Amino acid sequence: MADELDRLLDEVERRFCRMPERGAAGGGRKGDMERATTTEGSRSAKTLTGAGSDEDDIDDIIDEICNDSSFARTPLKLKSNYPSVRPGSSSAVVQAHRKRCCPVYLGGSSSPNGIGTNISKRTCDQLRCTACDFRVSLFNDYIWDQSCDYLFFRNNMPELNKLRAKMIKKKGSRAYACQCSWRSISELTDLQADQQLRWVCGKHAE
Repeated sequence: MADELDRLLDEVERRFCRMPERGAAGGGRKGDMERATTTEGSRSAKTLTGAGSDEDDIDDIIDEICNDSSFARTPLKLKSNYPSVRPGSSSAVVQAHRKRCCPVYLGGSSSPNGIGTNISKRTCDQLRCTACDFRVSLFNDYIWDQSCDYLFFRNNMPELNKLRAKMIKKKGSRAYACQCSWRSISELTDLQADQQLRWVCGKHAE
């Protein structure tokens, strides 16, 4: 049985592997296997050697790029989508010094405008109405006619040419109006004293 297997193996080797016959110089099937192992090992060594040389080539290319004098070594600066505000710029000063009146004062044309405080009682010229969301207009040396009503201001604010129809000249007074409220003031008045008005200070830029 063993002899038949040996013959079959020899036949396969002769036809497909083209190896020398059993008993030739090299020691038969054992020698053939050793030679095949040696050949395979040499092929693997060549493959490894080739891979190593490729890696060396890549390293050399990288080194050449890095050592090139024309290669830009300065890091890229990221661009921001938001405008930068320098500490000394005018916009930074405006943002840092916008203040509200406290308390808010109304007054006649002789009262100076500005940021109102308990010490500096100035009339606010940055008023805004929280009810109609209109900026409050003021007119020096005028008062409103007694016939003024809500519809008049609703339809005509803030067009001065139309508002003049019910403005009366009066020196020292000041006419205030938004789209839903109006007042004629001649003396310094704290806005909190008039609970019906929905006017607030819209901030001042110093």
